[in-house]
Amino acid sequence: MIKHLTFAFVLSACSIALAQAAEDAPAARTFHFGPLQVTALHDKTNDIPDDGKVFGANVGPEAVAGVLAAAGAPTDKVSLDVDALLVQDGKKTILIDTGLGPNVQGLLLQSLAQAGVAPEQITDVLITHVHGDHIGGLVTAQGTQAFPKAVVKISKPDWQWLQGQANMAALIKVITPQVKTFAPGDKVAPGINSVPLKGHTPGHVGYQIVSGQSRLLDVGDLVHSSIVSLAQPEWAITFDDDRDEGIATRRAELKKLADSHETIFAPHFPFPGIGQIQAEGDHFIWVPAK
Repeated sequence: MIKHLTFAFVLSACSIALAQAAEDAPAARTFHFGPLQVTALHDKTNDIPDDGKVFGANVGPEAVAGVLAAAGAPTDKVSLDVDALLVQDGKKTILIDTGLGPNVQGLLLQSLAQAGVAPEQITDVLITHVHGDHIGGLVTAQGTQAFPKAVVKISKPDWQWLQGQANMAALIKVITPQVKTFAPGDKVAPGINSVPLKGHTPGHVGYQIVSGQSRLLDVGDLVHSSIVSLAQPEWAITFDDDRDEGIATRRAELKKLADSHETIFAPHFPFPGIGQIQAEGDHFIWVPAK
């Protein structure tokens, strides 16, 4: 979601308006998919003003406010969670994305502790894409590796793109010894395949988790708001590197998910972000897991 991050984790200009919600607190909620245990981990909740700079940049804030009002939500802001997903199979302890990081008041490590897992127990970190709210937690407040025993897997296009960002040089230096790249579409861990989701960043991927007959797709930033992104998937969001491609991918993938009834994890939907996409007329709605 957030495109740039300094080593001190000061948010870039595109996200200055984000404000931490007063009710933020660590949280961990576990679900079982066959023999797999997956746990949603809360990092932070942010409010983005409805000012036409992020959501609905091609339609204006009044149109966005209308969608929010129809859903019974405040019309002056769009609230987004920043969450991560923990996957445990008895052998590996895998973390998908790492949140904003402790220097931007990220709560991921506290939420991980609630799940009974120490940072040193993480064996693999899978990154959906290299925006700051997904990789910021790869380092500690002291600038060291947050998950020192983990392999950090990032798609090759995104890793190359990240290395071209001068203000990320310090973070890159810290994590480089851990990084292993892959091609979008590759298998990245037992039972987990990467899924290309084009448009958001050059190598943005989701992660398809398969456990027996159970399937769960971490959709990364395919969608952001559980209201706006589903009611109007054709509306542009400025976080997408290629807005036209992002719109096309969002519409196509949402239709597939609604048709398949597959369970997803959406890291920016209201915690715990696990549920299903349902078609309703020419748009979609969110059905949270119970």
